[in-house]
Amino acid sequence: MRKKGRRNKSKVKVDTPVFEESTAVKNAPHTYVIHRGERCSSVVSLSRDFRRMMEPFTASALRERRVNKIKDFVHLSGFFHVSHMCLFSLSPQTLSLKIIRMPKGPTLTFRVTQYTLAKDVISMSKKQFVDEESFHTPPLVILNSFSGEGKHLKLMASTFQNMFPAINLSTVKLSSLKRCVLLSYNPVSKLIDLRHYSVTVVPVNLNKGVKKVVTRNIPNMSKFDDIADFVEKGHLLSDSEFDDEETHVMLPQNLRRGNLADNKSALRLHEIGPRVTMRLMKVEEDLLTGEVLYHDYIQKNAVEVEELRKKRAAKKRLKEQRKQKQEENKKKKDIKKVEHKAKSGSITDRDKQLLKDAEEAIGDQSDEDDTRYYKEAIGEAPEKELFDGQSGTRKRPFIPKGANYSLKPKKPRLDKKKDYDDDERDDRRGGGRKGKGGFKGKGGSATKKGGKFSGKKIGGEYKGKSKYDGKIKKSDGKGKGKSNFKGGKKK
Repeated sequence: MRKKGRRNKSKVKVDTPVFEESTAVKNAPHTYVIHRGERCSSVVSLSRDFRRMMEPFTASALRERRVNKIKDFVHLSGFFHVSHMCLFSLSPQTLSLKIIRMPKGPTLTFRVTQYTLAKDVISMSKKQFVDEESFHTPPLVILNSFSGEGKHLKLMASTFQNMFPAINLSTVKLSSLKRCVLLSYNPVSKLIDLRHYSVTVVPVNLNKGVKKVVTRNIPNMSKFDDIADFVEKGHLLSDSEFDDEETHVMLPQNLRRGNLADNKSALRLHEIGPRVTMRLMKVEEDLLTGEVLYHDYIQKNAVEVEELRKKRAAKKRLKEQRKQKQEENKKKKDIKKVEHKAKSGSITDRDKQLLKDAEEAIGDQSDEDDTRYYKEAIGEAPEKELFDGQSGTRKRPFIPKGANYSLKPKKPRLDKKKDYDDDERDDRRGGGRKGKGGFKGKGGSATKKGGKFSGKKIGGEYKGKSKYDGKIKKSDGKGKGKSNFKGGKKK
Protein backbone atom coordinates (compact mmCIF):
# COMPACT_ATOMS: atom_id res chain seq x y z
CA MET A 1 0.00 0.00 0.00
CA ARG A 2 1.33 3.42 -0.94
CA LYS A 3 2.18 5.71 1.98
CA LYS A 4 0.26 8.94 2.46
CA GLY A 5 1.86 12.09 1.23
CA ARG A 6 4.23 10.30 -1.10
CA ARG A 7 4.16 10.53 -4.80
CA ASN A 8 5.21 7.77 -7.14
CA LYS A 9 7.49 9.16 -9.78
CA SER A 10 7.81 7.14 -12.93
CA LYS A 11 11.40 6.61 -13.97
CA VAL A 12 11.97 8.16 -17.36
CA LYS A 13 15.15 7.27 -19.18
CA VAL A 14 16.83 10.36 -20.53
CA ASP A 15 19.51 9.97 -23.14
CA THR A 16 22.46 12.11 -22.06
CA PRO A 17 23.92 14.07 -24.96
CA VAL A 18 27.45 13.19 -26.00
CA PHE A 19 29.66 16.24 -26.44
CA GLU A 20 32.58 15.90 -28.80
CA GLU A 21 35.73 17.81 -27.98
CA SER A 22 37.11 20.22 -30.51
CA THR A 23 40.34 19.51 -32.36
CA ALA A 24 42.20 22.20 -30.41
CA VAL A 25 41.23 20.59 -27.09
CA LYS A 26 42.18 17.10 -28.31
CA ASN A 27 45.59 18.26 -29.55
CA ALA A 28 46.35 20.18 -26.36
CA PRO A 29 48.72 18.37 -23.95
CA HIS A 30 46.94 16.63 -21.08
CA THR A 31 48.55 15.39 -17.89
CA TYR A 32 48.16 12.84 -15.12
CA VAL A 33 49.45 13.80 -11.66
CA ILE A 34 49.70 10.83 -9.29
CA HIS A 35 51.74 9.79 -6.25
CA ARG A 36 53.36 6.47 -5.31
CA GLY A 37 55.45 5.00 -2.53
CA GLU A 38 54.94 5.58 1.18
CA ARG A 39 51.80 7.34 2.34
CA CYS A 40 52.24 10.94 3.47
CA SER A 41 49.55 13.60 3.76
CA SER A 42 51.94 16.38 2.69
CA VAL A 43 52.89 14.54 -0.51
CA VAL A 44 49.21 13.92 -1.29
CA SER A 45 48.51 17.65 -0.82
CA LEU A 46 51.51 18.52 -2.99
CA SER A 47 50.25 16.31 -5.81
CA ARG A 48 46.83 17.98 -5.59
CA ASP A 49 48.38 21.46 -5.71
CA PHE A 50 50.50 20.40 -8.69
CA ARG A 51 47.36 19.05 -10.38
CA ARG A 52 45.59 22.37 -9.76
CA MET A 53 48.54 24.22 -11.28
CA MET A 54 48.20 22.12 -14.47
CA GLU A 55 44.51 23.05 -14.91
CA PRO A 56 42.41 22.89 -17.05
CA PHE A 57 44.01 20.10 -19.16
CA THR A 58 44.52 17.61 -16.36
CA ALA A 59 42.56 14.88 -14.60
CA SER A 60 41.57 16.99 -11.60
CA ALA A 61 39.11 14.38 -10.20
CA LEU A 62 41.40 11.38 -10.76
CA ARG A 63 40.98 8.72 -8.03
CA GLU A 64 44.07 6.58 -7.64
CA ARG A 65 44.40 3.47 -5.49
CA ARG A 66 47.19 1.18 -4.43
CA VAL A 67 45.95 -1.57 -6.73
CA ASN A 68 46.39 0.67 -9.77
CA LYS A 69 49.59 0.06 -11.69
CA ILE A 70 51.51 2.40 -13.95
CA LYS A 71 50.49 0.13 -16.82
CA ASP A 72 46.82 0.99 -16.17
CA PHE A 73 47.44 4.72 -16.62
CA VAL A 74 49.50 4.07 -19.75
CA HIS A 75 46.67 2.05 -21.35
CA LEU A 76 44.16 4.86 -20.69
CA SER A 77 46.46 7.66 -21.86
CA GLY A 78 45.55 7.22 -25.53
CA PHE A 79 41.80 7.37 -24.87
CA PHE A 80 42.04 10.59 -22.82
CA HIS A 81 44.74 12.20 -25.03
CA VAL A 82 47.22 12.27 -22.13
CA SER A 83 50.70 13.35 -23.23
CA HIS A 84 52.58 13.61 -19.89
CA MET A 85 52.45 11.98 -16.48
CA CYS A 86 53.90 13.58 -13.33
CA LEU A 87 54.69 10.95 -10.70
CA PHE A 88 55.57 11.88 -7.11
CA SER A 89 57.36 8.96 -5.45
CA LEU A 90 58.22 8.97 -1.74
CA SER A 91 60.86 6.62 -0.32
CA PRO A 92 62.47 6.53 3.14
CA GLN A 93 65.45 8.45 1.73
CA THR A 94 64.01 11.10 -0.59
CA LEU A 95 61.07 12.48 -2.54
CA SER A 96 61.34 12.35 -6.32
CA LEU A 97 59.33 13.75 -9.22
CA LYS A 98 59.26 11.82 -12.50
CA ILE A 99 57.98 13.52 -15.63
CA ILE A 100 57.14 10.91 -18.27
CA ARG A 101 56.36 11.49 -21.91
CA MET A 102 53.48 9.15 -22.78
CA PRO A 103 53.43 6.46 -23.95
CA LYS A 104 57.08 5.54 -24.71
CA GLY A 105 59.24 8.02 -22.82
CA PRO A 106 61.67 9.59 -22.23
CA THR A 107 61.54 9.79 -18.42
CA LEU A 108 63.08 12.66 -16.45
CA THR A 109 63.72 11.99 -12.75
CA PHE A 110 64.10 14.96 -10.37
CA ARG A 111 64.98 14.89 -6.69
CA VAL A 112 62.77 17.29 -4.72
CA THR A 113 64.94 19.08 -2.16
CA GLN A 114 62.33 21.56 -0.86
CA TYR A 115 58.63 22.19 -1.35
CA THR A 116 55.91 24.44 0.10
CA LEU A 117 52.20 23.77 -0.21
CA ALA A 118 49.83 26.28 -1.78
CA LYS A 119 47.92 26.93 1.45
CA ASP A 120 51.16 27.85 3.25
CA VAL A 121 52.25 30.19 0.44
CA ILE A 122 48.91 32.03 0.46
CA SER A 123 48.81 32.30 4.25
CA MET A 124 52.30 33.90 4.27
CA SER A 125 51.41 36.67 1.82
CA LYS A 126 50.18 40.02 3.16
CA LYS A 127 47.54 40.48 0.45
CA GLN A 128 45.94 37.17 -0.29
CA PHE A 129 44.60 37.01 -3.82
CA VAL A 130 43.15 33.89 -5.49
CA ASP A 131 41.05 34.21 -8.65
CA GLU A 132 39.09 31.02 -9.33
CA GLU A 133 38.36 32.10 -12.91
CA SER A 134 42.07 32.08 -13.71
CA PHE A 135 42.13 28.26 -13.47
CA HIS A 136 39.76 27.97 -16.45
CA THR A 137 42.60 28.83 -18.83
CA PRO A 138 46.11 27.33 -19.06
CA PRO A 139 49.06 29.27 -17.58
CA LEU A 140 51.92 30.96 -19.38
CA VAL A 141 55.28 29.16 -19.11
CA ILE A 142 58.40 31.25 -18.46
CA LEU A 143 61.84 29.57 -18.63
CA ASN A 144 64.93 31.23 -17.23
CA SER A 145 68.62 30.22 -17.79
CA PHE A 146 67.92 27.01 -19.73
CA SER A 147 70.17 28.04 -22.63
CA GLY A 148 73.41 26.54 -21.30
CA GLU A 149 75.47 23.70 -22.75
CA GLY A 150 74.31 20.12 -22.47
CA LYS A 151 71.61 18.07 -24.13
CA HIS A 152 69.87 17.50 -20.80
CA LEU A 153 69.11 21.24 -20.51
CA LYS A 154 67.50 21.31 -23.95
CA LEU A 155 65.51 18.19 -23.11
CA MET A 156 64.30 19.75 -19.84
CA ALA A 157 63.31 22.99 -21.59
CA SER A 158 61.37 21.20 -24.34
CA THR A 159 59.66 18.92 -21.79
CA PHE A 160 58.48 21.84 -19.63
CA GLN A 161 57.23 23.72 -22.69
CA ASN A 162 55.35 20.75 -24.13
CA MET A 163 53.53 20.11 -20.85
CA PHE A 164 51.44 23.27 -21.47
CA PRO A 165 49.53 24.38 -24.58
CA ALA A 166 51.44 26.49 -27.08
CA ILE A 167 50.52 30.17 -27.47
CA ASN A 168 49.94 31.79 -30.84
CA LEU A 169 51.03 35.41 -30.47
CA SER A 170 48.94 36.59 -33.41
CA THR A 171 45.62 35.23 -32.10
CA VAL A 172 46.10 35.10 -28.33
CA LYS A 173 43.80 37.14 -26.07
CA LEU A 174 45.51 38.87 -23.19
CA SER A 175 42.43 38.41 -21.04
CA SER A 176 43.06 34.62 -21.06
CA LEU A 177 46.59 34.96 -19.61
CA LYS A 178 45.78 35.12 -15.93
CA ARG A 179 48.46 32.80 -14.52
CA CYS A 180 52.10 32.03 -15.16
CA VAL A 181 54.52 29.26 -14.18
CA LEU A 182 58.14 30.34 -13.71
CA LEU A 183 60.96 27.77 -14.00
CA SER A 184 64.38 29.16 -13.16
CA TYR A 185 67.60 27.11 -13.49
CA ASN A 186 70.72 27.83 -11.43
CA PRO A 187 73.79 26.60 -13.36
CA VAL A 188 76.01 26.66 -10.23
CA SER A 189 73.85 24.60 -7.86
CA LYS A 190 71.97 22.83 -10.72
CA LEU A 191 68.69 23.51 -8.89
CA ILE A 192 65.40 24.34 -10.59
CA ASP A 193 62.96 26.66 -8.80
CA LEU A 194 59.29 26.31 -9.75
CA ARG A 195 56.94 29.16 -8.86
CA HIS A 196 53.26 29.70 -9.64
CA TYR A 197 51.77 33.23 -9.89
CA SER A 198 48.44 34.88 -10.59
CA VAL A 199 48.74 37.90 -12.92
CA THR A 200 46.72 41.11 -12.60
CA VAL A 201 46.89 44.34 -14.63
CA VAL A 202 46.35 47.77 -13.04
CA PRO A 203 46.22 51.09 -14.94
CA VAL A 204 48.86 53.74 -14.06
CA ASN A 205 48.98 57.55 -14.19
CA LEU A 206 45.59 57.77 -12.53
CA ASN A 207 44.47 59.44 -9.36
CA LYS A 208 44.36 56.98 -6.47
CA GLY A 209 40.69 57.64 -5.85
CA VAL A 210 39.80 57.12 -9.50
CA LYS A 211 41.97 53.98 -9.62
CA LYS A 212 40.08 52.48 -6.68
CA VAL A 213 36.74 53.16 -8.34
CA VAL A 214 37.90 51.84 -11.75
CA THR A 215 39.35 48.64 -10.35
CA ARG A 216 36.08 47.93 -8.50
CA ASN A 217 37.68 48.25 -5.07
CA ILE A 218 34.85 50.34 -3.65
CA PRO A 219 36.32 52.56 -0.92
CA ASN A 220 34.71 53.95 2.23
CA MET A 221 33.43 57.42 1.29
CA SER A 222 31.53 58.17 4.51
CA LYS A 223 33.90 61.02 5.35
CA PHE A 224 33.19 62.86 2.07
CA ASP A 225 30.15 64.91 1.17
CA ASP A 226 30.61 64.57 -2.58
CA ILE A 227 32.42 62.27 -5.05
CA ALA A 228 34.45 65.31 -6.17
CA ASP A 229 35.99 65.59 -2.71
CA PHE A 230 36.99 61.93 -2.90
CA VAL A 231 38.66 62.41 -6.30
CA GLU A 232 40.45 65.66 -5.36
CA LYS A 233 41.70 64.33 -2.02
CA GLY A 234 42.67 60.94 -3.39
CA HIS A 235 46.35 61.56 -2.57
CA LEU A 236 45.44 61.38 1.11
CA LEU A 237 44.28 57.78 0.74
CA SER A 238 46.65 55.03 1.82
CA ASP A 239 48.05 52.78 -0.88
CA SER A 240 50.42 50.07 0.33
CA GLU A 241 51.33 48.76 -3.13
CA PHE A 242 54.60 50.09 -4.53
CA ASP A 243 54.35 51.13 -8.19
CA ASP A 244 57.60 50.12 -9.93
CA GLU A 245 58.32 51.56 -13.39
CA GLU A 246 59.91 48.28 -14.53
CA THR A 247 56.52 46.60 -14.34
CA HIS A 248 54.89 49.14 -16.70
CA VAL A 249 53.90 47.78 -20.10
CA MET A 250 52.09 49.14 -23.15
CA LEU A 251 48.96 47.10 -23.77
CA PRO A 252 48.16 46.11 -27.39
CA GLN A 253 44.56 45.13 -26.51
CA ASN A 254 41.78 46.45 -24.34
CA LEU A 255 41.35 44.73 -20.98
CA ARG A 256 38.91 45.08 -18.15
CA ARG A 257 38.99 47.55 -15.25
CA GLY A 258 40.30 50.63 -17.03
CA ASN A 259 43.15 48.93 -18.96
CA LEU A 260 42.91 50.36 -22.47
CA ALA A 261 45.00 49.68 -25.56
CA ASP A 262 48.07 51.91 -26.17
CA ASN A 263 48.03 52.93 -22.52
CA LYS A 264 50.44 52.01 -19.78
CA SER A 265 49.48 49.48 -17.19
CA ALA A 266 51.34 47.82 -14.35
CA LEU A 267 51.70 44.05 -14.07
CA ARG A 268 51.39 42.60 -10.59
CA LEU A 269 52.14 39.02 -9.57
CA HIS A 270 50.50 37.23 -6.65
CA GLU A 271 52.14 33.95 -5.70
CA ILE A 272 49.53 31.24 -5.19
CA GLY A 273 51.80 28.19 -4.87
CA PRO A 274 53.05 25.58 -4.73
CA ARG A 275 56.82 26.13 -4.51
CA VAL A 276 59.10 23.29 -5.58
CA THR A 277 62.91 23.22 -5.64
CA MET A 278 64.31 20.19 -7.48
CA ARG A 279 67.37 18.84 -9.26
CA LEU A 280 67.66 16.60 -12.32
CA MET A 281 69.07 13.19 -11.41
CA LYS A 282 68.82 11.08 -14.58
CA VAL A 283 67.18 10.80 -17.98
CA GLU A 284 65.96 7.41 -19.25
CA GLU A 285 65.20 6.57 -22.85
CA ASP A 286 62.04 4.50 -22.29
CA LEU A 287 59.10 4.70 -19.91
CA LEU A 288 60.70 4.26 -16.44
CA THR A 289 63.20 1.83 -18.00
CA GLY A 290 65.68 1.70 -20.83
CA GLU A 291 69.08 3.19 -21.49
CA VAL A 292 70.22 5.97 -19.16
CA LEU A 293 71.01 8.96 -21.37
CA TYR A 294 72.15 11.24 -18.54
CA HIS A 295 73.03 10.74 -14.87
CA ASP A 296 73.96 13.44 -12.41
CA TYR A 297 76.72 11.69 -10.40
CA ILE A 298 77.34 8.30 -12.12
CA GLN A 299 79.39 8.25 -15.31
CA LYS A 300 80.26 5.08 -17.25
CA ASN A 301 82.75 4.47 -20.02
CA ALA A 302 81.92 3.13 -23.48
CA VAL A 303 82.64 -0.52 -22.56
CA GLU A 304 80.20 -0.50 -19.62
CA VAL A 305 77.56 1.22 -21.71
CA GLU A 306 77.91 -1.43 -24.43
CA GLU A 307 77.58 -4.27 -21.89
CA LEU A 308 74.41 -2.73 -20.51
CA ARG A 309 72.99 -2.45 -24.02
CA LYS A 310 73.68 -6.12 -24.71
CA LYS A 311 72.05 -7.17 -21.42
CA ARG A 312 69.03 -5.02 -22.16
CA ALA A 313 68.72 -6.43 -25.69
CA ALA A 314 68.97 -10.03 -24.42
CA LYS A 315 66.32 -9.34 -21.79
CA LYS A 316 64.01 -7.83 -24.39
CA ARG A 317 64.57 -10.78 -26.75
CA LEU A 318 63.77 -13.27 -23.95
CA LYS A 319 60.60 -11.39 -23.14
CA GLU A 320 59.45 -11.54 -26.76
CA GLN A 321 60.17 -15.29 -26.90
CA ARG A 322 58.11 -15.90 -23.75
CA LYS A 323 55.28 -13.85 -25.14
CA GLN A 324 55.32 -15.76 -28.43
CA LYS A 325 55.39 -19.11 -26.62
CA GLN A 326 52.48 -18.04 -24.46
CA GLU A 327 50.42 -17.13 -27.52
CA GLU A 328 51.17 -20.52 -29.13
CA ASN A 329 50.11 -22.39 -25.96
CA LYS A 330 46.91 -20.39 -25.86
CA LYS A 331 46.10 -21.33 -29.47
CA LYS A 332 46.73 -25.03 -28.72
CA LYS A 333 44.41 -24.88 -25.70
CA ASP A 334 41.67 -23.29 -27.78
CA ILE A 335 41.98 -26.02 -30.44
CA LYS A 336 41.83 -28.78 -27.79
CA LYS A 337 38.79 -27.17 -26.21
CA VAL A 338 36.96 -27.12 -29.55
CA GLU A 339 37.85 -30.77 -30.26
CA HIS A 340 36.73 -31.88 -26.78
CA LYS A 341 33.46 -30.03 -27.21
CA ALA A 342 32.84 -31.76 -30.54
CA LYS A 343 33.61 -35.22 -29.09
CA SER A 344 31.52 -34.84 -25.93
CA GLY A 345 28.44 -33.86 -27.93
CA SER A 346 27.62 -30.85 -25.84
CA ILE A 347 24.55 -28.79 -26.63
CA THR A 348 25.13 -26.17 -29.27
CA ASP A 349 23.25 -22.90 -29.57
CA ARG A 350 20.98 -24.44 -32.20
CA ASP A 351 20.14 -27.36 -29.92
CA LYS A 352 19.36 -24.99 -27.06
CA GLN A 353 16.97 -23.05 -29.26
CA LEU A 354 15.27 -26.25 -30.43
CA LEU A 355 14.82 -27.41 -26.84
CA LYS A 356 13.36 -24.07 -25.85
CA ASP A 357 10.90 -24.11 -28.76
CA ALA A 358 9.94 -27.72 -28.01
CA GLU A 359 9.21 -27.01 -24.35
CA GLU A 360 7.07 -24.00 -25.20
CA ALA A 361 5.19 -25.72 -28.02
CA ILE A 362 2.09 -27.81 -27.26
CA GLY A 363 0.63 -30.52 -29.25
CA ASP A 364 1.65 -31.28 -32.86
CA GLN A 365 4.79 -33.34 -32.83
CA SER A 366 3.64 -36.64 -31.18
CA ASP A 367 0.43 -38.64 -30.58
CA GLU A 368 1.44 -40.11 -27.19
CA ASP A 369 -0.08 -38.68 -24.05
CA ASP A 370 1.30 -39.11 -20.53
CA THR A 371 -0.87 -42.12 -19.66
CA ARG A 372 0.17 -44.10 -22.72
CA TYR A 373 3.80 -43.14 -22.28
CA TYR A 374 3.71 -44.27 -18.62
CA LYS A 375 2.09 -47.59 -19.59
CA GLU A 376 4.70 -48.30 -22.27
CA ALA A 377 7.64 -47.30 -20.07
CA ILE A 378 6.58 -49.02 -16.82
CA GLY A 379 4.52 -51.92 -18.17
CA GLU A 380 1.32 -51.28 -16.22
CA ALA A 381 -1.39 -48.67 -16.23
CA PRO A 382 -0.95 -45.71 -13.87
CA GLU A 383 -3.32 -44.88 -11.04
CA LYS A 384 -6.22 -42.59 -11.81
CA GLU A 385 -5.12 -39.92 -9.34
CA LEU A 386 -1.71 -39.57 -10.99
CA PHE A 387 -2.83 -37.59 -14.07
CA ASP A 388 -6.17 -36.20 -12.87
CA GLY A 389 -5.04 -32.59 -12.92
CA GLN A 390 -3.56 -32.82 -16.41
CA SER A 391 -5.16 -32.86 -19.78
CA GLY A 392 -4.63 -35.90 -21.94
CA THR A 393 -3.46 -33.89 -24.92
CA ARG A 394 -0.10 -32.69 -23.52
CA LYS A 395 2.73 -33.83 -25.80
CA ARG A 396 6.34 -34.53 -24.97
CA PRO A 397 8.96 -32.16 -26.44
CA PHE A 398 11.27 -33.20 -29.22
CA ILE A 399 14.86 -33.89 -28.06
CA PRO A 400 17.59 -33.51 -30.73
CA LYS A 401 19.80 -36.51 -31.37
CA GLY A 402 23.10 -36.34 -29.49
CA ALA A 403 21.88 -33.66 -27.08
CA ASN A 404 23.01 -34.16 -23.51
CA TYR A 405 19.55 -33.54 -22.10
CA SER A 406 17.18 -35.68 -20.01
CA LEU A 407 13.49 -35.37 -19.13
CA LYS A 408 13.61 -37.85 -16.26
CA PRO A 409 12.41 -36.27 -13.02
CA LYS A 410 14.79 -36.05 -10.12
CA LYS A 411 14.35 -38.46 -7.21
CA PRO A 412 12.71 -36.87 -4.15
CA ARG A 413 15.00 -36.28 -1.24
CA LEU A 414 14.28 -38.52 1.74
CA ASP A 415 14.93 -36.74 4.96
CA LYS A 416 15.65 -39.71 7.26
CA LYS A 417 16.46 -37.52 10.23
CA LYS A 418 13.02 -35.91 10.10
CA ASP A 419 11.28 -39.31 10.04
CA TYR A 420 13.39 -40.48 12.95
CA ASP A 421 12.52 -37.37 14.99
CA ASP A 422 8.81 -37.93 14.31
CA ASP A 423 9.09 -41.53 15.55
CA GLU A 424 10.87 -40.42 18.70
CA ARG A 425 8.20 -37.80 19.38
CA ASP A 426 5.39 -40.34 19.02
CA ASP A 427 7.18 -42.78 21.37
CA ARG A 428 7.55 -40.14 24.05
CA ARG A 429 3.85 -39.42 23.87
CA GLY A 430 2.44 -43.00 24.07
CA GLY A 431 5.29 -45.48 24.60
CA GLY A 432 5.15 -45.58 28.40
CA ARG A 433 1.52 -46.75 28.70
CA LYS A 434 0.54 -50.27 29.68
CA GLY A 435 -2.43 -52.12 28.45
CA LYS A 436 -3.76 -53.05 25.09
CA GLY A 437 -1.51 -52.18 22.26
CA GLY A 438 1.35 -51.39 24.64
CA PHE A 439 4.61 -53.29 24.58
CA LYS A 440 7.05 -54.02 27.35
CA GLY A 441 9.97 -56.39 26.98
CA LYS A 442 12.55 -57.61 29.41
CA GLY A 443 14.32 -54.35 29.48
CA GLY A 444 11.25 -52.43 30.59
CA SER A 445 9.15 -50.13 28.48
CA ALA A 446 10.00 -49.37 24.88
CA THR A 447 10.92 -45.76 25.68
CA LYS A 448 13.48 -46.62 28.31
CA LYS A 449 17.12 -47.48 27.83
CA GLY A 450 16.55 -51.14 28.59
CA GLY A 451 15.99 -52.08 24.92
CA LYS A 452 17.53 -51.03 21.66
CA PHE A 453 14.22 -50.22 20.06
CA SER A 454 11.98 -47.23 20.59
CA GLY A 455 9.19 -46.84 18.08
CA LYS A 456 5.51 -47.27 17.44
CA LYS A 457 3.43 -49.98 15.88
CA ILE A 458 1.97 -49.01 12.54
CA GLY A 459 0.12 -51.56 10.40
CA GLY A 460 1.58 -54.63 12.12
CA GLU A 461 5.19 -53.33 11.80
CA TYR A 462 7.44 -51.23 13.98
CA LYS A 463 9.21 -48.20 12.57
CA GLY A 464 12.28 -46.61 14.05
CA LYS A 465 15.64 -47.82 15.28
CA SER A 466 15.33 -51.51 15.90
CA LYS A 467 16.91 -54.90 15.45
CA TYR A 468 14.27 -57.59 15.11
CA ASP A 469 13.54 -60.53 12.83
CA GLY A 470 10.12 -59.30 11.71
CA LYS A 471 8.03 -61.76 13.89
CA ILE A 472 5.80 -60.12 16.45
CA LYS A 473 3.97 -61.92 19.25
CA LYS A 474 0.69 -60.65 20.50
CA SER A 475 0.57 -59.40 24.06
CA ASP A 476 -2.02 -60.55 26.57
CA GLY A 477 -3.26 -56.99 27.07
CA LYS A 478 -1.49 -56.66 30.44
CA GLY A 479 1.85 -55.61 29.04
CA LYS A 480 3.61 -58.88 30.04
CA GLY A 481 4.02 -60.37 26.59
CA LYS A 482 7.47 -61.13 25.29
CA SER A 483 8.70 -60.09 21.87
CA ASN A 484 11.20 -61.85 19.70
CA PHE A 485 13.65 -58.89 19.55
CA LYS A 486 17.41 -59.04 19.62
CA GLY A 487 17.52 -56.17 22.09
CA GLY A 488 17.00 -56.11 25.80
CA LYS A 489 19.38 -55.30 28.53
CA LYS A 490 23.01 -54.68 27.86
CA LYS A 491 25.34 -57.44 28.88
